[in-house]
Amino acid sequence: MSGATPISAARGKLIVISAPSGSGKTTIAREMLSRNSSLRFSVSATTRGMRRGEVDGEDYFFLTPEEFRRRVSRGEFVEWEEIYGDLYGTLQSEVDAALRGGKHLLFDVDVKGALSIKRAYPEACLIFIRPPSLQVLEQRLRSRLTEDAEALGRRLERVPMELDQAPLFDYQVVNDVLTKAIEEVHEIVQLHLRTP
Repeated sequence: MSGATPISAARGKLIVISAPSGSGKTTIAREMLSRNSSLRFSVSATTRGMRRGEVDGEDYFFLTPEEFRRRVSRGEFVEWEEIYGDLYGTLQSEVDAALRGGKHLLFDVDVKGALSIKRAYPEACLIFIRPPSLQVLEQRLRSRLTEDAEALGRRLERVPMELDQAPLFDYQVVNDVLTKAIEEVHEIVQLHLRTP
């Protein structure tokens, strides 16, 4: 892709983008993938239903709750969480294979998952995307039209806990103007990928 920056290293790097729902993390993560040809998306596993346009194995590994729990009991996840009644997790085999192969992984995960990845891989770079305000965040969530009122309420209840965890991240970027936030995150990613 035009404008993509190839970066190589003997061992892969981990970039983790996290935020409360509606903060723009997935949009920013997709932009990082398009700008950095050496970055690969770390595909999480989930038990939630597939949304329109999502592809199994590209957006998520969609698992049944039974299969997910079997994998948890076998210790196959670096991190996993139950969020809004669904299970989400990162398969350790995927991460280790990428690192050994010198591939850089980009994660788009919830806040607790990001901190679990940092515990397992202290060299991971954690970037927290902050909404400009709770009011803007709520407006963004409502405009997505992907959840009913109950699901939306659960997401908003979780926001204070997520914001409290922000100081534990390596970087915080406020997504007030999306293009500006993308540039800030891009600079952080470039810095981290070039650091030996």
